[in-house]
Amino acid sequence: MDEKNEKAGFRQNSGEILPHPANVPNKQPRRRLQLGKALIFYVATVFAIRFIYATKHANDGRLKASYDRSHSYDSYLKRIEDNFLSVPNNDSALAASRAYATHPHIAGAPEDFSDAEDILALFQTEFGITPPSTAPVFSAGTPESRSATLGITSGLKKPSVWVDTYYPVMNTAKSEDLSVQLLGDNGEVVWTADLIEDGDERDETAAKYRDAVPPFHGLSAPGEASGQLVYVNYGTKADYDKLLEAGVDFKGKIVLARYGANFRGLKVQGAEALGAVGVLIYSDPRDDGPVTVENGYEPYPAGPARNPTSIQRGSVMYLSTYPGDPTTPGYPAYENATRVEGWNVPHTPSLPLSWANAKLLFEQELGGVEEGRKLNGKVGSRKVKLANNVDVKVMPIWNTMAAIPGHISDEVVILGCHRDAWVMGAADPTSGTVSLHEVIRGLGALVRRGWKPLRTIVIASWDAEEYGLVGSTEWAEDFADWIQAHAVSYINVDVSVSGSRWVASASPSMAHLIERSAKDVAHPTDAGRSLWDAQNDVGHFTGPMDEEFAHMYEKSKDYPNLSTVGPLGSGSDYTVFLQRLGVASVDQGFGSTPFDAPYHYHSIYDSQKWEEDYADPGFHRHVAVAKSLGLLTLRFANSIVLPLNTTQYARELDAYVDLVEKSALSDSVLPDLAPLRKAVRKLQHASHKLDVEKVKAEKAFRKALKKIIRKKHLVRRILKWVKDHLGIGKDVQGCTSKNGKQFQEIMGMMDTVKEGPDVCQHIGKGPICKFIKAGLRVRQVNKKLASFERGFISEGGIKDREWYRHLGVAPGKYLGYGATTLPALSEAVVYEKNATLASFEADRLTYLIGKLAQDLKV
Repeated sequence: MDEKNEKAGFRQNSGEILPHPANVPNKQPRRRLQLGKALIFYVATVFAIRFIYATKHANDGRLKASYDRSHSYDSYLKRIEDNFLSVPNNDSALAASRAYATHPHIAGAPEDFSDAEDILALFQTEFGITPPSTAPVFSAGTPESRSATLGITSGLKKPSVWVDTYYPVMNTAKSEDLSVQLLGDNGEVVWTADLIEDGDERDETAAKYRDAVPPFHGLSAPGEASGQLVYVNYGTKADYDKLLEAGVDFKGKIVLARYGANFRGLKVQGAEALGAVGVLIYSDPRDDGPVTVENGYEPYPAGPARNPTSIQRGSVMYLSTYPGDPTTPGYPAYENATRVEGWNVPHTPSLPLSWANAKLLFEQELGGVEEGRKLNGKVGSRKVKLANNVDVKVMPIWNTMAAIPGHISDEVVILGCHRDAWVMGAADPTSGTVSLHEVIRGLGALVRRGWKPLRTIVIASWDAEEYGLVGSTEWAEDFADWIQAHAVSYINVDVSVSGSRWVASASPSMAHLIERSAKDVAHPTDAGRSLWDAQNDVGHFTGPMDEEFAHMYEKSKDYPNLSTVGPLGSGSDYTVFLQRLGVASVDQGFGSTPFDAPYHYHSIYDSQKWEEDYADPGFHRHVAVAKSLGLLTLRFANSIVLPLNTTQYARELDAYVDLVEKSALSDSVLPDLAPLRKAVRKLQHASHKLDVEKVKAEKAFRKALKKIIRKKHLVRRILKWVKDHLGIGKDVQGCTSKNGKQFQEIMGMMDTVKEGPDVCQHIGKGPICKFIKAGLRVRQVNKKLASFERGFISEGGIKDREWYRHLGVAPGKYLGYGATTLPALSEAVVYEKNATLASFEADRLTYLIGKLAQDLKV
């Protein structure tokens, strides 16, 4: 599942649950212990910066420290980045794709578990981990699973890998239990849809696995239904509203909708709300731009046009309501979890159709293709019957996880991509897995040479994303407190390559870093340009295209944000991190344009051959994305001050408020937004001051650090004091003494240390004192930066979909994929048309932003 691709198309069991650890505040430490914590943390910081300059292997010249010669942390970071960038390569990426994308791996299937094991083995190999006699595969909620994650920030000394098993409710299907039929006047069957793709032999894997995964909708309602056919275009809210105005009665009808414009589940949700009894969704070649059979292009695999038998599977969860396991909203799907009846899934059955089948229905029931495609409210004369007898059950899924501990263990960068696919999924998500594969190889090369990041890095291969972001959501709900306490960013990749245009969407605070990193990566096919320039790339196919589609495509590129990095909606695994927990997030990849070969989304033809022939010949784009992901990860992990730009975010808020005003259909509904704009100005002012403090704090830290490193006797003084006053042995830097656990625990309590007159009581006012104070100063800045996105989280959430708690951005209520900024306020104005509610939401947002400005003050 991936937002970019839909936009391109446009786009009751019970049981005891293990308790979560209580958030018990630390007892007030004694003065000596307070000082000890400050000293120890910043001794560790010295070694975090001092000892990562040198490899554990003296004969490795490439990673040998540059700091000793130039006293430049930046030159060290550049060397680390250059070494990383030298690893990802086209041949490795192509081999990985051929390994992962040449067999089906739908979530919960044996092949999916096998792939989870393969990723685990990759982690072990690249991070130098000897596989244990018993595979580290843990059931979620068990002590082993809990400690695997919670232990990352409380004593982890070397890379760790494991698999977490969750147990959501999902569905499967058999071909013989699915059908679409056209009935005659007497109820006899006059036509039966061929619910299988042709599996052309020219695409070997597509032919081999043509019936491996029947075409069905994830989390669709089981059942059968029959009724007259009514066409609803994309099945957007606007489409349904237009048909209602034209007098269409949806009760008892079968809805026929085309993919695109909104998330498929919302097409079903809209139809169900109006009384329809079934939904059919098909792929329309009008949404393929000029690359159509009508324009003379051969259908795939003979040519680039859409194979008319291709069928888009996919989830029909009501994604805008909440993602994840429907039966455990807001808490993890343990095997023994208490379950509820989900309210984010349909009760109306649905099925996907190919264009070949939909075309016949247009011809037989709706007056022909051209006439039938008009949104005129025409209703078919005969009944269409569909059967969707899917098997709904609790199924295991597997998140494969890795952690690389950093010197600052309690600040965590998370990098993730989902692994499951509807069939082979060469683009979705194997292209992302391939790019992640190359990132893992690059980081592994550094780790095996002795590198340790300044901050901890967690890497995840999520499962069951295609059913509704299930694996990532369950893990994040499981460890929500831990994530909010420690995560500084979430970096996502899903579809790495499905076309020619590179697109990044993110929290506005990350826009500058994304741009800088993309400019530091070469364009995949043009040596004179950068990856950043690939935002303007389009495919090379030409010809006339559907006028409505062309208009929608141009409109989709126009969004009122101040940078070219747009906001995140939903449709991939960043959702729970950003919109429920408030972690700054980014997603990127090459998406389709109308001038690319049509992307056979969720079809058997999302295959290795298609990926090699059309999406990325030579696999240059896969590697470019890997390098961009790696630079983002390294820069978040290794920077002294976190590279988050709160001022960019604060400036974007002006445009968000403007959009609410422009979207209002009536001034009588629009509340007084002057207090909100005033709060935004205060936030901007506070952020500007923080910008100044960021520069000063880092400058002071670098200056103090240089003095400490030049005078090694000062480091010895610190170590002696630690040993004499806290009883910790000499092996402080590696935390491997018998008191290492105590050492780590004290480090983890550093957030309780406050700068005060007693900080330098035992050591005087010299360089060590200045270094400790400078370190505390940086620490305080980073806490403000990491918690900034958390400031948009409201426990009350968004009306009617309270799982989403971010009042700055959320998936559009009637979009699913696309983003709505200031969602609670915007929806009160635009959809609810409720002046009282709009005023409440404006006040709530004003308070939140005002508090955020106060928290940002230095």
